[in-house]
Formats: sequence, C-alpha cells, structure tokens
Amino acid sequence: MYHFFMKTIVITGMMGAGKTTVANLLSKKLNLKFIDIDTLIEQIENMSISEIFATNGEEYFRKLEHQIILDSFNNENCVISLGGGAFENSETRNFLLKNSTVIFLKTSPKIIFERIKTNALRPLLKNNMTVEKIVEILVRREKNYNTAPIAITTDNKLPNDIVEEIIGVLEW
Repeated sequence: MYHFFMKTIVITGMMGAGKTTVANLLSKKLNLKFIDIDTLIEQIENMSISEIFATNGEEYFRKLEHQIILDSFNNENCVISLGGGAFENSETRNFLLKNSTVIFLKTSPKIIFERIKTNALRPLLKNNMTVEKIVEILVRREKNYNTAPIAITTDNKLPNDIVEEIIGVLEW
C-alpha cells in the first residue's frame, strides 16, 4: 500500500492508456479538480496538439508542456492527466515525483493500438500507426514511466475498475 496524503495526483502513461478518462473519473470520485494538460495546451495555443507539432515542432511543444505543467501546480489538491510524452522531460518528471502522487497507467502496445488506430490526431504516429511503432515509443519511455511509485495495469479493465484500483492503492 502507498500512503497517500492529500496532494495532486498525476496520471502518466502512453497515448491510449486511458489517462484522461481515468483522471477525469478519479477526480469526480474524489471530488477534486481535474486538469488535462493536453486540453490546456490546445486552449492556450488555440490549436490542436497535432497542429502545434506541425507548425512549431516537438521541441516547442515539450517546452510549452513543461511550463504549463509547472503553472498548473498551485498546491491545490487536483488530478492531472499528462500527455504521453510529458514524463520524458527530466525536470518535469523530477518535479512531479517530488510534488505529487504519480500513477503510471501501464498498457500493452496491442491494446494501445486497438484503442487509437482510428485516431489520426496522434503526431508521433503520423503515417506510421503500427504496433511496432508503439513498441518503439514505449521502450524509449518505459524507464521513465517506471519511476512512478504506483503502476496500474489497464489491459482489459473498465475505467471505473481502474479508478477503484487506484483508490485502493492510495489507502485512504
């Protein structure tokens, strides 16, 4: 069991892991504010993540993402859903690990593919939507995801069941 003291809960993991869905449900269940970093970025930039990647590049997006994550912290208890690559930035990762309860939603590449194969708005998979490409990204990111103190496997689980599992691990 992980002893949880009220503070920000951050959900990380690959695209298609269910971060936004699970974080939103968890925030409702715990009666906490919900923040979706990708949605916030899209609102601030007034364009989609794909458009930001296409127009300004990944490096610009990652800097913006880092800043918005830091700006989202105001010592208010909330649930934050990160973009899939946010945990790659060591400054972001270290800040989140120190200042929040980070939960890694662990999802197999095959399940991710099934969930996102019809979504054309995934900039890192543009023109290469394959299980192999997902594996390649996951292999690159996994060591960082695994620094999260809590990992929940999401394969073949309903979002509400994942939320209940998270609450059980948080030991209220």
